[in-house]
Amino acid sequence: MPAKNLTANRSALGHRLAYALRHPDRVPRHLARTARDIWLRSRHPDHVSYYRAVMRSDTRADPDAAVGSHSRERWLALGAMQFDYLVGHGLRPEHRMLEIGCGNLRGGWRFIRHLDPGHYYGIDISPDILFAAQDTVVEMGLQQRLPLLTPVRDLTLRFLPDAHFDVVHAHSVFSHSPLPVIEECLANVGRVLAPGGWFDFTFDRTEGEEHQVLREDFYYRTETLVALAEKHGLRARFMTDWEALPHGQSKIRVTHAE
Repeated sequence: MPAKNLTANRSALGHRLAYALRHPDRVPRHLARTARDIWLRSRHPDHVSYYRAVMRSDTRADPDAAVGSHSRERWLALGAMQFDYLVGHGLRPEHRMLEIGCGNLRGGWRFIRHLDPGHYYGIDISPDILFAAQDTVVEMGLQQRLPLLTPVRDLTLRFLPDAHFDVVHAHSVFSHSPLPVIEECLANVGRVLAPGGWFDFTFDRTEGEEHQVLREDFYYRTETLVALAEKHGLRARFMTDWEALPHGQSKIRVTHAE
């Protein structure tokens, strides 16, 4: 995987034109995304309903691609990367895990298999991708593990119990979220996080100007997200060992402040 470009502003016209000249084969897809963005924005002014519509469109075409994997091999590889990282950082079968934005269980099916029955809880704003997640449960023969899969309207987590989850995980969620959605999650995740537990999330990192592209891809400075977590009484640290892995996003771990 090529090195991360941490200074580019992908929303700038100059960057977009230069990218189009380097990759003319990708221009038709980008134009199609732009047209879809204009149409969906006119119908769904708030971000969650907008991105739910994006996921509906993408899932109908290909559930694996809808969660950011352009082949089944990549889907399996990214899921294995998530799983191996968390197990290497202490995820045990007896832990209770909440996966925010579980998608079609790219990593989730491995977590379900690893955890004790009933200890995996996946939520997503997209009912369509959760239907695909049910298909993954069947495909992988995980029915007896009793995974819980629930659609949500927001990230207030208000229907979940206090101090219940040892591990909360959000992979490729904040990379598609504006700051108010991220803050909503960070304002509420501490309540459901058990003592000694942790919340891992990935994000698209920039060291330049924070920006977004077509309301689907958001780029943040590390210090912005660390400060946001601290605002809500949480401790956040940048996971440098994740950077060594072949993944385009970065990772932050959040725990209760001591």
